[in-house]
Amino acid sequence: MISRRTFTTAVGLGLGATALTGTASAAAPTPTVPDIAPGTHTAFTDLKRVQAGVLDIGYAELGPEHGPVAVLLHGWPYDIHSYVDVAPLLADAGYRVIVPYLRGHGTTAFLSPTTPRNAQQSAIALDILALMDALKIRQATLAGFDWGSRTADIIAALWPERVRALVSVSGYLITNVAAQRTPLPPKAEHTWWYQYYFATDRGRLAMETKQNRHDLCRLVWDEVSPTWDFDDATFERTAAAFENPDYAAIVIHNYRWRLGLADGERRYDQYEQLLAARPTIPVPTITLDPALDPFLPSTDGAAYRQLFTGPYDHRVLPGIGHNAPQEAPTAFARAVQDADRLAAHK
Repeated sequence: MISRRTFTTAVGLGLGATALTGTASAAAPTPTVPDIAPGTHTAFTDLKRVQAGVLDIGYAELGPEHGPVAVLLHGWPYDIHSYVDVAPLLADAGYRVIVPYLRGHGTTAFLSPTTPRNAQQSAIALDILALMDALKIRQATLAGFDWGSRTADIIAALWPERVRALVSVSGYLITNVAAQRTPLPPKAEHTWWYQYYFATDRGRLAMETKQNRHDLCRLVWDEVSPTWDFDDATFERTAAAFENPDYAAIVIHNYRWRLGLADGERRYDQYEQLLAARPTIPVPTITLDPALDPFLPSTDGAAYRQLFTGPYDHRVLPGIGHNAPQEAPTAFARAVQDADRLAAHK
């Protein structure tokens, strides 16, 4: 848990909990999430924006205004449409669902042209806390995959009082930059090919070029979700989010920073020092491992189990690849509701 002194510094970055009116004690909704086929929904109808921290954040909102809050966080190369089926399932179950575009994606924009286009992990986590503050959400269930899992894990580790429950695809994804210098087994390194491509000027130029960016992201979709039978329209709805003017800079910085090849901002050093120590996550948690995700060395959760110290459950998603919420929306929505129930019984 982050210290009071460190939290006070966070307030200076745009975070604060003094005037928040969220639903910390609300019980989990009781309706059972029904089975639906992936792709049942194709669009969000209620898109909003709010100034939060250094950003003007674009987000989708569904469900009753005073329901318990679920914040759903996407990864790369994805956007809010990863939750286009999950969000209405949770809204129908009584949740107020918030699905934000992460910095550099979709309609989320920096307020100042001079703000560094920094995508280190703590900066993105602080964006989400600032969003919760701006929306006066005291506490929420956080759920994510890829960058979204990492972001939710960080908030649950450093600010557990803001997290009612957690759903984390691929388990504990908090990055230790020093540990990243140790090579993985060759097969695993091969899976991360784009990370090393982005470390070069050639990769940066590819991300800055519309057609190359589009085709690279489509290739990643195909490789990491081998059984997901999505159509061109599904990809194109998400690819629109890649046209954000800061997209290339954010993506390149994220992967270079994680490899220790790009600096972060000094104002985030205090958080990165805490995260480098691999803090445990005390909130009620369900971890999900997609069985066909090529980034997972195994799906039993054993490698990270000891880092979750609260009420806990682990689930495997058979036949599912990396984009778990869009490939398996019913299972994902049920995990959110069940994590909430763990919180109710802790």
